[in-house]
Amino acid sequence: MSKTVNIDWTNLGFDYIKTDLRYISTWKDGSWDKGQLVEDNMLTISEASTALHYGQQCFEGLKAYRTKDGNIQIFRPDQNGKRMNRTNLRILMPEISEEQFIDACVQVVKANEAYVPPYGTGATLYLRPFMIGVGHNIGVKPAPEYLFSVFCLPVGPYFKGGQTPVNYTITSFDRAAPYGTGGAKVGGNYAASLQPHQDAADRGFADCIYLDPTTHTKIEEVGAANFFGITKDNKFVTPKSPSILPSITKYSLMHIAKEYLKMEVEERDVLIDNLDQFKEAGACGTAAVITPIGGIEYNGKLHVFHSETEVGPVTTELYRILCGIQYGDIEAPEGWIVKI
Repeated sequence: MSKTVNIDWTNLGFDYIKTDLRYISTWKDGSWDKGQLVEDNMLTISEASTALHYGQQCFEGLKAYRTKDGNIQIFRPDQNGKRMNRTNLRILMPEISEEQFIDACVQVVKANEAYVPPYGTGATLYLRPFMIGVGHNIGVKPAPEYLFSVFCLPVGPYFKGGQTPVNYTITSFDRAAPYGTGGAKVGGNYAASLQPHQDAADRGFADCIYLDPTTHTKIEEVGAANFFGITKDNKFVTPKSPSILPSITKYSLMHIAKEYLKMEVEERDVLIDNLDQFKEAGACGTAAVITPIGGIEYNGKLHVFHSETEVGPVTTELYRILCGIQYGDIEAPEGWIVKI
């Protein structure tokens, strides 16, 4: 690594930092070009782009990690590529090959190696692949052209000073419609979440929990993350629904719970009235890995799980193993790691 950057790695937040190079590829006349790395972090697109008017766009989030020996590795980029293509199919955008997706991520990490935080800081290099519909189009129909891009930035650990349980409240808003785009990673789902999140934050909660849009009886998502609970008989349980975004972190935790901790794993309905079955609960996603849930407010009462101040033992162990795999301290299951 020839270049050095002047960054206080231990005080990084989750804020945009312009790095040196980003990858961009254009789809036109039925195919993607070979893509290239560019310095410019500004996009110039048609004022009639479908991304601006009809929400034809999607994004992904994944991370690269510095290992103890100074090497760099990316965690499960193939799964992000697969998920992006499922989203693309849902909103009629062109698929991008898994090979091009992973290659783009690898190129961006290599080109910005100086921004990969040192091992032991808790910081990582966050990658943001995205695709948008562009070109001149004013009708409600798929765009004539598309841009696929990957940029990166160093981000700090989600929890400063270690994990601490936080409380959530149930919202009456829906994040997505039944049989809508809840299972796709489109920006509209996040736009729909801004007001309920603000309402929850204004009342002193970390975020809100969305119930299923059909019956409002089952837990679906925790803010922008997936829910999991540890039952009193030590099962790992997580909701199943077509309107939940399938979290790569969640499926990684399901594998770890089953194969490393020898727990029974269930992906099923989680009724909001049955919170008593869980001794621990958490939210999981790329940014925070695991956010321990201290309590959930429902119908004016706060249901507390393990503790409002201490992380439960199973959640602690899941977090330790997953982070160990991501940082290269624990051997990863086959295919989970792409070494740079």
